[in-house]
Amino acid sequence: MEDDSQRLKATILEVVENQLRDGDPPETRETLDRLTREGHSEADARLLLGQAVTVEVYCIWKEKKPFNRERFVRNLQNLPAQPHE
Repeated sequence: MEDDSQRLKATILEVVENQLRDGDPPETRETLDRLTREGHSEADARLLLGQAVTVEVYCIWKEKKPFNRERFVRNLQNLPAQPHE
């Protein structure tokens, strides 16, 4: 079970890395920069970004609807508060 959770965490962080590398959406980089300016370590900031990704993946799976950019950006903007649907 721990292997599964570690793989899931790695996959979510890979999504974060891809977003940062590709600059898509740009709000991911903006949020990383803001969180580090606010005193979060880069590693912790990336985990926070991963929380927003996780919520979006869950909503896509649950609602069977495409990526909701508006919800995702709203959750990014509200970090470090816990993101929600």
